[in-house]
Amino acid sequence: MAASTDPRITEAPSLGKRTLGVPALVFMIIAASAPLTVVAGGVTSNYAVTGVLGIPLSFIVLGIVLLVFAVGYTAMSQHVHNAGAFYAYVARGLGKAAGIGAAWVALISYNAMQIGIYGLFGFAMSSFLAGTFGLSLPWWGCALIGWAVVGVLGVNKVDLSAKLLGIVVACEFLVVIVYDVLAIKVAPEGISTQTLEPGSLFTAGIGAALSFSIAAFMGFESGAIYGEEVKDPKNTPRRATLIAVGIIAVFYAISAWAMAVGEGDSAVVGRSAEMGPDLMFVFLAEHTPGWFVDLGNVLFITSLLAALIAFHNVVARYLFSLGREGVLPRVLARTNPRTHAPMAGSLAQSVLALVVLVVFAFIGNGQDEMFPVLTLFTWLTNTGAFGLVMLMALTSFAVIGYFRTEPHGLGPWAAQVAPLLAGVSLTVLFGAIVVNFDVLIGLEEASVLGWLLPAVVIVPGILGVLWAFRLRRSQPAVYARVGRGGDL
Repeated sequence: MAASTDPRITEAPSLGKRTLGVPALVFMIIAASAPLTVVAGGVTSNYAVTGVLGIPLSFIVLGIVLLVFAVGYTAMSQHVHNAGAFYAYVARGLGKAAGIGAAWVALISYNAMQIGIYGLFGFAMSSFLAGTFGLSLPWWGCALIGWAVVGVLGVNKVDLSAKLLGIVVACEFLVVIVYDVLAIKVAPEGISTQTLEPGSLFTAGIGAALSFSIAAFMGFESGAIYGEEVKDPKNTPRRATLIAVGIIAVFYAISAWAMAVGEGDSAVVGRSAEMGPDLMFVFLAEHTPGWFVDLGNVLFITSLLAALIAFHNVVARYLFSLGREGVLPRVLARTNPRTHAPMAGSLAQSVLALVVLVVFAFIGNGQDEMFPVLTLFTWLTNTGAFGLVMLMALTSFAVIGYFRTEPHGLGPWAAQVAPLLAGVSLTVLFGAIVVNFDVLIGLEEASVLGWLLPAVVIVPGILGVLWAFRLRRSQPAVYARVGRGGDL
């Protein structure tokens, strides 16, 4: 896409100011991880595919790694306020060319996460309508309903999305907590802590287990993206990010442990492989009234909708940030004059999502009913997680570079030690994802998809770097402002 040829600096477009507080931002961050979806779908899939008992411990290990990452990441968020967080941080810490490459990787990754979720959303809603009301609506028709809701909310005030997400997340937590309590109460093999012991995780399948579990945290880094829209830009993103990571890690660890206790350590892997996401709802059907199970199914669907809204908002703000700085066409920086939402970015993301949905609907015509889950959801969300882990590792090293040139009086722990530890840990984790990528996307043997999907993320990053060099020669004024949109 061609950048603007107008190098003149005008008043920079801006998003709505001072609307989000810490609680609202925490809910938006957690909504992206879709708690009910992770527990019902992600945890069971992890047990089933890896055969590793230490899934609960994997959330604790990753929580610690991401909290260490958040030390430097949130320290930088106090000084760099930009809706394109990874983009701006890498640009300010590792150079403008690397920043533009990171921006293109972020756009592909976040779009893949968001659009992929439509596959599971459409399938879940279609199945629920058929089973509960006898209505036959194809998955893509249900996905389009979600697409319309997301599109409308995307061009409205961000605090409207925050309020809706807050309600949905609270209800999700309630259902999972009820499940956890009942599972611990039933405990057919007694209360066991085997799944929390190091030996249960640090086995041959640890790479795959951690690769699955990291997807549950995706979106936690989005707090910094709202740095231009929070009440206190120096503290709100930092506090919200740290709180959200802590809550996510502990909540998922307890829930994964409760699932093992509720089924029995010796049976949880087999039961997960047999029943998949239905495992949680079958258990609830045996121990709660029918209306509560129906509520759980509805909230499973709204959990996915909440994640769609959260990731849509992230993509829209990245496009806004890149458009504002002229890296992408400036039309993408247009905001809704009434709501200050990034209208052009929101519409662009909606159009892209619609195109992909139409393609998969056409390809999937006449296929097995699980087609949108096994392809659109599995392929795209794992591709997105692949790219985001790579960006987090890159950003860790960018934090070191930034504070080396602009120390801001920060101590060595936040400016150097924590980012270095996080960068090394995330690089190792990224390597594990690369090695286990075939497993993550459900392939039983090597396939072209095993390298094609990662290439969809990496190649745009390389092209972004090359585009940056061209931009430096042809539009030096635009290039000079790369990564500084929030500070113009």
